[in-house]
Amino acid sequence: MNVPEAPQAVPERPDGTYDDSDRLHELGYEQELARTLSLADVVIYGLIYMVPLAPVAVFGIVYNMSAGAVASVYVVAAIAMLFSAVSYKEMAVRFPVAGSVYSYVRMGSNRFLGFVSGWAILLDYLLLPALLCVFAASAMTGVVSWVPAWIWVVIFVAATALINIMGISVTATMNKIFLYIQLVVLAVFLVWAAVLILKGQAHLSLNPFVPADGGSWSLILGAVPVAALSYIGFDAISTLNEEAEGGGKTVSKATMIVLYQVTALFVVQVFVAGILVPSGTEFADGDPVNNAFYNVVGTAMAGWFKTVLLLTAALIAIFANTIASNATSARLVFSMARDGQLPKFLSRVNDRHQVPLNAMVFIALLSVGVGILGVEQSGLLTTLVTFGAITAYILLHVSVFTHFVVRGGSRRYFVHWVSPILGAALLLVALWNADSNAKIVGSCWLVIGLGVAAYFKLTGRSLSASDA
Repeated sequence: MNVPEAPQAVPERPDGTYDDSDRLHELGYEQELARTLSLADVVIYGLIYMVPLAPVAVFGIVYNMSAGAVASVYVVAAIAMLFSAVSYKEMAVRFPVAGSVYSYVRMGSNRFLGFVSGWAILLDYLLLPALLCVFAASAMTGVVSWVPAWIWVVIFVAATALINIMGISVTATMNKIFLYIQLVVLAVFLVWAAVLILKGQAHLSLNPFVPADGGSWSLILGAVPVAALSYIGFDAISTLNEEAEGGGKTVSKATMIVLYQVTALFVVQVFVAGILVPSGTEFADGDPVNNAFYNVVGTAMAGWFKTVLLLTAALIAIFANTIASNATSARLVFSMARDGQLPKFLSRVNDRHQVPLNAMVFIALLSVGVGILGVEQSGLLTTLVTFGAITAYILLHVSVFTHFVVRGGSRRYFVHWVSPILGAALLLVALWNADSNAKIVGSCWLVIGLGVAAYFKLTGRSLSASDA
């Protein structure tokens, strides 16, 4: 089964409809995964993956890096991600396959860049489940201090892996429950903050939008890669292309819906938390910075609500996000293995539940190892995750321009010209301002990937599943 070097759009039927499995077949693949998810399921999956409470885990880090301008950081990150979401939306309709950015770059430009983009975002997808378990373990040790963090990592990985192995329908049901709980807790936080403001115990200000003490606005750009971790999720939606009813069109709609919704949630909650932080505050490294949001809530509101928020973030939000990230990571590994770019055994689909079982087990084992080693390195893991994602997004923009403009002569100027160019430019700036250690480690990862890709190309390896 050979995938075309640059497959063209599969023609629609005269009535404007098409069969998702037929399009998949014409792109060189067969329908192996269960196509059972509605638009609402996909939107909820994206919200769970992006986590309504996502800024909670990195609030202290972003606050310190931006000199308090947390709200501005999330606004800039949202703008950068908007252009990427538009590119994902366009490619999801054109190429309705499960490999996300890897498949889109591969089909929109060429196999070499496709491999590089897949390799880059592997840094994100392979590390993110472990990072989420580290966040959860950090939060739980604040409640149950006598249990070592590494034990919590193992517990979270094992539980999320079991849920995913039970099938995408079970995952979707769990997602709905977890999402509703998060939204209720977030609503209580916002209402409580509003009451404090009305009573004069907190004051509205623009401080969360402006760096403190005349700090440079470049600090905001430096914090964008960390805040971008909260937005990484609409790309996960695209991995469900072969499991969504309506395929690419459903994924396309869900991508934009989710991005708009989480942007509003993120900016509002960090703005409110920012005005609750005493002026001149700088959170200490280690546990205080990881739990900064919780400590702010405990001081400004109540100790019991701090515990509720902490447990919701650790046991509900992060746990749910870990379920989704494990599922997403497994589908990327499955797609690359199916195309012969990773070991073939990782492409095995479980007949009973129609899930990529071997890829899921692989992700779980890797998460345990990285999570245990990284319990004290959450900051580095965070920037490494976003380094891989941002690099892949840049290649996605290049492929959108290549496929639609260079090959297709598109005159949809904003979607196919302006959006990918501006999106790539903003992400390049964010990547340039990322943490130095993350850039060093991330660059080494890319060099290794380039070496592997060059080996495939020089040896004439097809990179298609039939030749794996």
